[in-house]
Amino acid sequence: MTQAKSSNLGYPRIGEKREWKKLLEAHWSGKIDAAELESETKKLRLEYLKKQRDLKTELIPVGDFSLYDHVLDTAFTFGLVPQRFTGGANTASHDENCNCASGGHDEEPTTAADAGTAFFAPDENGAYVLNAYFAVARGTKAFAASPMTKWFDTNYHYIVPELQGLSPKLTVNRPLAFYLEAKEELGIDGKPVIVGPLTLLKLARGIENDRFDSLLDELIPLYVQVLKELSEAGAQWVQIDEPILVLETSDEDVARLRKIYEAFNTATPELNILLQTYFESVSRYEEVVQLPVQAIGLDFVYDRGRNLAALEKNGFPQDKILGVGIIDGRNIWRSDLSVKLELLRRIEKAANAKELFIQPSSSLLHVPVTTRSEEKLEAKIKNGLSFADEKLAEIATLVQALNEGEEAAAAEIKASVDAVAALNASPERNDESVRDALGKLDANRPERLSPYATRRDVQAKHWPLPLLPTTTIGSLPQTTEVRQARSKWKKGEWSEAQYVEFLHAETERWIRIQEEIGIDVLVHGEFERNDMVEYFGEQLAGFTTSSFAWVQSYGSRCVKPPILYGDVKLLSPMTVTESAYAQSLTQKPVKGMLTGPITIYNWSFVRDDLSRAVVQNQIALALRSEVSALEEAGIGMIQVDEPALREGLPLKREDWQAYLDDAVYAFRASTTSVQDVTQIHTHMCYAEFGDIIQAISDLDADVISIEAARSNGNLVSAFEDDTYDKGIGLGVFDIHSPRLPDQSEIESIAQRALEVLDPAQFWINPDCGLKTRREEEVLPSLQTMVAAAVALREQFAKAGAAGGAGATGDRI
Repeated sequence: MTQAKSSNLGYPRIGEKREWKKLLEAHWSGKIDAAELESETKKLRLEYLKKQRDLKTELIPVGDFSLYDHVLDTAFTFGLVPQRFTGGANTASHDENCNCASGGHDEEPTTAADAGTAFFAPDENGAYVLNAYFAVARGTKAFAASPMTKWFDTNYHYIVPELQGLSPKLTVNRPLAFYLEAKEELGIDGKPVIVGPLTLLKLARGIENDRFDSLLDELIPLYVQVLKELSEAGAQWVQIDEPILVLETSDEDVARLRKIYEAFNTATPELNILLQTYFESVSRYEEVVQLPVQAIGLDFVYDRGRNLAALEKNGFPQDKILGVGIIDGRNIWRSDLSVKLELLRRIEKAANAKELFIQPSSSLLHVPVTTRSEEKLEAKIKNGLSFADEKLAEIATLVQALNEGEEAAAAEIKASVDAVAALNASPERNDESVRDALGKLDANRPERLSPYATRRDVQAKHWPLPLLPTTTIGSLPQTTEVRQARSKWKKGEWSEAQYVEFLHAETERWIRIQEEIGIDVLVHGEFERNDMVEYFGEQLAGFTTSSFAWVQSYGSRCVKPPILYGDVKLLSPMTVTESAYAQSLTQKPVKGMLTGPITIYNWSFVRDDLSRAVVQNQIALALRSEVSALEEAGIGMIQVDEPALREGLPLKREDWQAYLDDAVYAFRASTTSVQDVTQIHTHMCYAEFGDIIQAISDLDADVISIEAARSNGNLVSAFEDDTYDKGIGLGVFDIHSPRLPDQSEIESIAQRALEVLDPAQFWINPDCGLKTRREEEVLPSLQTMVAAAVALREQFAKAGAAGGAGATGDRI
């Protein structure tokens, strides 16, 4: 009979009430030193371990805790620190991604030469100080941060290792330190977790041509040393994460995998290795399951049925343990455990393995900590939720049912069945008016009244903007005063009238600031909004919001996604009052600001009983009504942001087109009801636009703004091979760094773009929202941006004077 054990792949770092975030930001602001940061975060680590033990988790991960990011931790473990932070080449690095929901770092990095923590302190082996660690992650006034991008298709951001000119060396055995801490402090024989070498190198940048394999050859013995020291300390299991295996895996990579894991097996034959994958099905199932490891973890939630199909077709090696990722590690819904048990029985039969590890589908980093504190949620919703702690309890129940028989866990199984059934039967999930509206949608893609070329001419006559018009992405600094005002209003300490008066005053102040700076298209600043998705979730039917369902986005930045549990519809206009008031204050155009259906979907915790396309279209119909209300109120420019469009692209290329078709349909359903004169804008943050350039064009937005600052303008290369005929704004300064941009930097980025784009298409703007930046950073940055735009216009004017009529279309 197959035996089952409960296993976890990773636990949330942030704490039930974001204690971790508060400690980090206290350190960054100089309120606590490195020693106190270490002692207080150690308490959190031990608390997390004890909780997992109490929840009957048998294989408890250690080393999954981080002070910023686990990929950055791995890079530091092996001394892979960019040269500009260690006295090497003085070169700046630039990001390819940002997070509109986040907007920027919350605090300045520290600059004092601190002693560091136990895991990043200087030692004879050359481990780096804590300040260097945070400098790489967050940047300094002298050096840009390392790139930051999405962790596969999640909304978590990792710090991209920069390997140009570097050779790895083991600076500190971080997994060993955490393993010993758990063992000595709590008597827990934990399962150390580390990012595998193939994934580490594949996710890095700056590897010179033909150097990948030599770097791998340098890394393998260093990993071996880590594993040997763990084995000598008594570790029984080590979890090596290789999520890169869910992407397309070449023959060359399969050979590399064999080299890696044969070396590990030969050097540490007594150590058990769990080779862990997640987020999709493995691409080379037959080769992967034959690697010389003792267990292989597969995702049976987000695999689209492919891991299960491969398992049933090819079987599973009898000398290995199968890690069954069966509880959703990325969403918050309670499982119907009877359904999960049925799937487990099917997997058990196909694998015929000696043992199963019952696990989440991925690290629980991506979900909140516990539903325990969600006292304000309706019972039917709360009972239908499962956060990290509840997921571990679900796993323990499944293990009990497998090992002792279903009767032993009958009560827990029945409770899960009843909770899921009650939620599915609720009126909020069965709104006939929403179903009727969806039924009336045409299967053909929604269209604007006229093609873009016609709209462009109509809009140019209506909006007499200068060449290279300037604007911002939407949000402006949310100061302490803004956050306190919103808090007082929500707590009932301020009346509605007091709050509105405050918002009006702040809006007017920033309208005047934007006018004085000389920005051409203004924004109202979004001072009433807590988050670009949560704000809409608070107002649309079908959503609810939590009190403590926070998850880490990047660094200390945490977001609290709304919970989309029912059918979606607009109850009343959400943004018209604020936008119309701002427009009444100025003769310049003020953009209405909305978040698009794909981003609302991707950045919410979304019901799991309907398809993505159906839910996206429900959101789109609600937004369509809001767009119409803005237009009727005299708002002639409406920005519908879709920063998550590229993020949501499936990990398997074969699934891309269906996803993009659905995304384009939903966006156009949201935006195509307007008149030709109404200008639709959108914003995206993420790179690799070459992958989706046709879909971007198919959105049929009049203007798109994208990030370009951290890529030094190189994103424009996506438009070199593919003609793009609509308006485009490349973000010309990085809002994620405290650095103030130089005018020459901005001009350089713009000039790079103008090598490819017609100046008549080009807008100038920051690369993302300014919500989390301080006013003393934002004001000079915007002034510099406008000065750069003016200088570029003057260059075109001179070129026009020299070249005659039509010279304004020439490149600089």
